[in-house]
Amino acid sequence: MPTKLGILAGGGPLPARIVKSCLAAGRDVFVIAFENETDPKTCEGVPHVWMPLGKVGATINHLKTENCTDVVFAGPVRRPSFSKLKPDMRAIKLLGKIRKAAGQGDNALLTILVEELESEGFRVVGTDDLLNDVAAPEGILGDRVPGKIDHKDIILGIRVAQALGALDVGQAVVVQQGVVLGVEAIEGTDALLERCAGLKREGQGGVLVKLKKPQQERRADLPTIGADTVRRAAKTGLNGIAVEEGQSLILDRAEVVAEANRFGLFVTGIKA
Repeated sequence: MPTKLGILAGGGPLPARIVKSCLAAGRDVFVIAFENETDPKTCEGVPHVWMPLGKVGATINHLKTENCTDVVFAGPVRRPSFSKLKPDMRAIKLLGKIRKAAGQGDNALLTILVEELESEGFRVVGTDDLLNDVAAPEGILGDRVPGKIDHKDIILGIRVAQALGALDVGQAVVVQQGVVLGVEAIEGTDALLERCAGLKREGQGGVLVKLKKPQQERRADLPTIGADTVRRAAKTGLNGIAVEEGQSLILDRAEVVAEANRFGLFVTGIKA
């Protein structure tokens, strides 16, 4: 019988996708939903608890009470300011580490949380351990193929995204005609695309490139795209999207391909 899974649910559709997959496979789940982050639909019909960010001890206690053995981080969580955190005693004991990690980026923070869960005996698993069809494959998905200028923009995007990732800043960059229109920081990919819509130059479209950070804890916060990403890229006026094969997630691949074909965008898995 499958072990019970605890889902630390951030925003977006990924947590609900994991819940649906587990239930279909007969696996019990328990959702830790975070206030102002988790989509309420994720919790419908499944055991869950709502919590503010910063309750590390309470999170661990809930997971133990629910007899969860495996834990997954699913979906993005906006990093709060320290003044808005509501830490419990377990979190307060970690504040020194957390403050130091906060200056090093999101991956450093996630690594601390993974280590804390593992110290309590939980097995932290990755999204791609649970969903077999989400890892980005290499090559073109859909009808459109990147052109010569697109390939050059992808190459530049890889270089910039790798530099960003090495500094633990972000995972995404938008490049058009050899010019970097924007890089992802704390705002996330959706806001990056919205910002770049007003910066786009005339002529050849542009490319969104997303890569895993070089030092990233791959069980948490892998680069992710879905059909909504395609729609937002189309609204921005881009030619396509390039994601790192095997190190990025594509949610609902059939819908992603259908939307890419509908809007005339390419989606491709690349080696970085």
